[in-house]
Amino acid sequence: MTEERFVSLAEVKNMLQKAQNEREEMLYEQKIALEHAQKFAKLPVSKTKELIKELSQIEKIEEKHVYKIADLLPTHEDDIKLIFAKERILLDENDVKKILEIVGKYYIEE
Repeated sequence: MTEERFVSLAEVKNMLQKAQNEREEMLYEQKIALEHAQKFAKLPVSKTKELIKELSQIEKIEEKHVYKIADLLPTHEDDIKLIFAKERILLDENDVKKILEIVGKYYIEE
């Protein structure tokens, strides 16, 4: 049985780039996934891991949310509220501001 774990989009990008270098031909799905990762992974793996570690310190947020935030890098309160819209977690104003503050340390919009 294989172990399941969350990975960030930046990690996926690195894994697929490594696979591309090691193989003659990638599967169609792998090519599409790599294109997506290259387009949307905005931080390098090292910074993404630091961000994930810092976001993990917020008690109300589960691991899946931490990775979703690290992939999407929300810059507005409404973006964070959308991430949690279907969840049973109620973030207060301080939690939302803390998330924005942490993301802001790692990512500045271009």
